[in-house]
Amino acid sequence: MFNLLQNLGRLAAPGHKASRAGAAMALYHGGRPIWTPRDYAALAREGFQRNPVVHRAVRLVAEAAASMPLILREGGSEIVAHPLLDLLARPNPREGGTGLLETIYGHLMVSGNAYIEAALIEAMPRELYALRPDRMRIVAGSDGWPAAYDYVVGSQSVRFTIPPEGVAPVLHLTLFHPTDDHYGLSPMEAAATALDIHNAAGAWNKALLDNAARPSGALVFAGATGLSDNQFDRLRRELEQTYQGAQNAGRPLLLEGGLDWKPLSLSPQEMDFVQAKHMAAREIALAFGVPPLLLGLPGDATHANYAEANRAFYRQTVIPLVRRTAQALAHWLGPAYGRALVLEPDLDAIEALAQERESLWRRVNAAGFLDDDEKREAVGYGRRGGGHDDPGPIEGSE
Repeated sequence: MFNLLQNLGRLAAPGHKASRAGAAMALYHGGRPIWTPRDYAALAREGFQRNPVVHRAVRLVAEAAASMPLILREGGSEIVAHPLLDLLARPNPREGGTGLLETIYGHLMVSGNAYIEAALIEAMPRELYALRPDRMRIVAGSDGWPAAYDYVVGSQSVRFTIPPEGVAPVLHLTLFHPTDDHYGLSPMEAAATALDIHNAAGAWNKALLDNAARPSGALVFAGATGLSDNQFDRLRRELEQTYQGAQNAGRPLLLEGGLDWKPLSLSPQEMDFVQAKHMAAREIALAFGVPPLLLGLPGDATHANYAEANRAFYRQTVIPLVRRTAQALAHWLGPAYGRALVLEPDLDAIEALAQERESLWRRVNAAGFLDDDEKREAVGYGRRGGGHDDPGPIEGSE
């Protein structure tokens, strides 16, 4: 075992571009060590895999955020061609930039944490990989800050040590957690109660349909003496095999020996699980920052409301998430290029905000007290000759 660990450690030798965790993932598939303060597997299983509202909310946020183009700037000027842009466009041989970012945003929504590994050659990042949050453990130093990260698969472990300078081998992205110094808080954990209610309501409805959509009842024995154990077991088997299930709906119940069937009715309050399910779905959508209208939940489903909900979704959820992630990526990878680089989302490429952008251009164009350079800066472009693409006169926006 010690020799195997030594061999795995040699995978990090300079000039090797493959992921250090790749060998562990290829050799071992068993085990699910949970290092974070919450049960990632349970949240993923009960939420993303079994709940349609959570599944759609996570997909909606991850896909919208991953598809948003990023702009690289230095000193206020846009850079069109740069190795960092090439790395983000093609992070590794297996996937493109959109696929990698979608995985990262998905991990953030499910776990509250996301980890990106950089395969370095001579201190330069060549490839990027997304690592599973439930397999990562933070190793705190003497000062309490992370000094290393252990990626564990089964009985194998790979340690990523944080160097004092240069590009760290792992970037840890988190969502805000008020009581944890290292790990983030998943929106799914905040909506755990609503998630349980929604899943329980679905299970209740399924069980009710399996029993011919009728409430259960009771068999009352009117005889002087009780049923023997053999009679009781035989009666229970006959009920389970002959009368339960949707395939036996409407089959008459044959009673003998003083038995009487007493149906048990449910009150309207007890049957109001549909409304409880809708309320739970809205709470789940609230936790993820997705307007219920975009998830197909009952509401004011008009075109105007949908367009407004789409704009609010981008402004309040997607753009802040992408901006924080892009800033973290630039801060992490920027030192490798020795330049003060800034990554930010390209808001002009968001179709949902086109109407807002058009309104801004119209107001700026009507401001006669501004010259052309001031108008260009007001809409997000630098002065003429600033070293980036010229979008043309502002007057052409109309």
